[in-house]
Amino acid sequence: MSRRDQIRMTEDEVRAFFAEQKVINVASVGPNGRPHLAPLWYYPHEDGVATWTYGTSQKAKNLQRLPEATVLIEDGDSYEKLRGVSLEADVELVEDTGEVTRMGITLMQRYAGAKPGDPVPSELSGFIAGQAPKRVGLIFRPTKIVSWDHTKLGGLY
Repeated sequence: MSRRDQIRMTEDEVRAFFAEQKVINVASVGPNGRPHLAPLWYYPHEDGVATWTYGTSQKAKNLQRLPEATVLIEDGDSYEKLRGVSLEADVELVEDTGEVTRMGITLMQRYAGAKPGDPVPSELSGFIAGQAPKRVGLIFRPTKIVSWDHTKLGGLY
């Protein structure tokens, strides 16, 4: 078995990794053809991830022009602890204000420590409803997934 095969995460491990991490790095193609890289909060969605951003942001403009991105989620502060997932993804831009509101609530509840299905405080729903018209939802649907978990090597290289 190759080292690459030894460190690959299973589908369940990838899902668990998505659930435990907090920041994605999204690379889109800028108007000059160069990568545009931006960190974003996210939540796991189907086989990929989802988030929102301001509709006038550079990443939103890039993704409207070319709805493809590479997403990196990584963790680890030394070689033997490195873990990560890279997604090549098609991107669905969500502009429906009601759906963007739902996405914003899901996102904010995740970062507030709420569990799916927990009641939404009225202050939060009011704040998100005010933000949603200025934002677009982004759903990253993986076309290719590459993962690595160096902890599986047991400290051996």
